[in-house]
Amino acid sequence: MKRASFVCLLALMVSGAWAHDMFLVLAEHNLAPNSPVSVSLYNGTFDKSENAIARDRMLDVSVVDGAAQVSHPATDQWRDEGAVAILEFDTGDPGTYVVGVSTAANMIELTAEEFDDYLKHDGVLDVLEDRHHEGDLTEPVRERYSKHVKTILQVGDAVTDSQSYELGYPIEIVPLANPASLDVGDTLECLVLANGEAVANQLVYASHEGFHGHGEDGAHREAIDTRTDEKGLVKLELTKPGRWYVRLIRMLPVDEEGVDYESNWATLTFEID
Repeated sequence: MKRASFVCLLALMVSGAWAHDMFLVLAEHNLAPNSPVSVSLYNGTFDKSENAIARDRMLDVSVVDGAAQVSHPATDQWRDEGAVAILEFDTGDPGTYVVGVSTAANMIELTAEEFDDYLKHDGVLDVLEDRHHEGDLTEPVRERYSKHVKTILQVGDAVTDSQSYELGYPIEIVPLANPASLDVGDTLECLVLANGEAVANQLVYASHEGFHGHGEDGAHREAIDTRTDEKGLVKLELTKPGRWYVRLIRMLPVDEEGVDYESNWATLTFEID
């Protein structure tokens, strides 16, 4: 079976709620200058966090202001509220801000069946196809994974270009246009980078609050599933107002003792008026 048809078939079974993604979440992305803001870090789905991320797992926490100046909030600017870690800081001058968090790697070991179910549900379809093609479906799998997440805030009325600031994460979604300048019906173009290099043919998923699509098997589906082009670019049609997310998982086989695959997860959240 050719890759394209195999991936299209499996895309029907993709679930965005497999409880592994990480998102930076705000109730409101449009903020006043020189005012307090709380940014929630969800480890789970866009709607619910499964657990609060420990501070020692956060390799980088960055705030990029409207003038593209970067600061790194102190550990004591975080607090936990149940299963949610919350970052608190004050906005400054008007402009477009970016908040980013990058975590240290963790290890997980799964049975072959568990691993394939996870690939299917989280949409890592190229790896799943390769495993079926190679017949590698019986041995337990050890995966090293880390997560790298960003959100865009609009502070005041001054729309700046900070949304395209590159934090240099192992995987990163960089919006080339500012969502604050886009309307429903517009297209947002994003660049996917791995350590600063464009990633071609990467599966990318996006959705918005209030979307409740389901496949025939009852699994939740996302509003958009697409791929980056040869330059690492992806175009996303913004069909609804409100809060949006973009997500991807870049997973590669690893020739290393004790590790079979390494994955880097990325999300980007923003709001369309």
